[in-house]
Amino acid sequence: MNRVDSIILRVARSVLDGEELCRDELLECARLGDREDHYQLLACANRIRIKHFANTVRLCSIGAGKLGACSEDCKWCAQSAAYSPGRTHPELVAAGDLAAAAGNAADKGASSFGIVNSGRRPGQSDFLAVLDAADRIRRNVSGRMKLCASLGSLTSDQAARLVDAGITRYNHNLETSERMFAQMVTTHCYRDRIETLRIAKDAGLSLCAGGIFGLGETWEDRIDMGLTLRDDIRPDVVPLNFLTPIPGTPLGDAKPLNAREILNIIAIYRLMLPDTDIKIAGGREVNLRDMQSWIFYAGATSILVGNYLTTAGRSADDDLTMIDDLDMEIVDHSGRPIEP
Repeated sequence: MNRVDSIILRVARSVLDGEELCRDELLECARLGDREDHYQLLACANRIRIKHFANTVRLCSIGAGKLGACSEDCKWCAQSAAYSPGRTHPELVAAGDLAAAAGNAADKGASSFGIVNSGRRPGQSDFLAVLDAADRIRRNVSGRMKLCASLGSLTSDQAARLVDAGITRYNHNLETSERMFAQMVTTHCYRDRIETLRIAKDAGLSLCAGGIFGLGETWEDRIDMGLTLRDDIRPDVVPLNFLTPIPGTPLGDAKPLNAREILNIIAIYRLMLPDTDIKIAGGREVNLRDMQSWIFYAGATSILVGNYLTTAGRSADDDLTMIDDLDMEIVDHSGRPIEP
């Protein structure tokens, strides 16, 4: 057994025995996976996935309630009004269209549907439109899927009203480490995002919180975000997004991550969050290309199916074919089988 095998296998055994890894152990595994034995790292992450989730996968979908004209200046985002791709006036999506999209997603096996609005926080009319859409979706899907929302910062009253409307989960990503965030966003701070997650959790909402990779962050940034999620936030779902550079944004000329590095990121997050649902979301198709099916071997347990907010996703039928070829079982968030 070589040095790489001994270190990565020792760490994997610790995780399988229920131990939490420290920052230095995670950094060592990340660097070894990058430099020496990528496949050993993935194999260990897969063992941890199988222990906690067997060979299952969860599907979710999202729909935009409001697009563009965002006041925030996140450097990667095409929805910011500060950059040339951004809309100066928001595009609003009718509640009936969102309900139809949710029904189509449920028919493909998705067990959750998220309403996503651009902007720092929801205004009164935007918020009422979300409540209307939630009511229509619940009637349209007849209990077949959970409802989620991603609306930016919330007040305690708004969070409580989301719960009353039947929304059970709130998405609000940390995006990156606190150190890196300050270089990417100037219109709000990291602590604002953590406070929103606290408000959502206190209201009884389940949490979906993750980030985006490929911003120029280091492995230290990636692991620090993960440790904040693990030790402070404890979300039920952690979505991992991978930058698709969009012309006109400050990161429009960024070099995309290669497939090997993306798989290593997924594997390290599985080591950090052994029993947390890890969802692969934006950038999967563009960055992984023919290696998309490897995300599960690297430790992923969920995927976002259908289109994203400003970019097109792969067809749901292609994803279902991939899942069938891998002999994986589609389940809902409680682990019950779903037949698309």
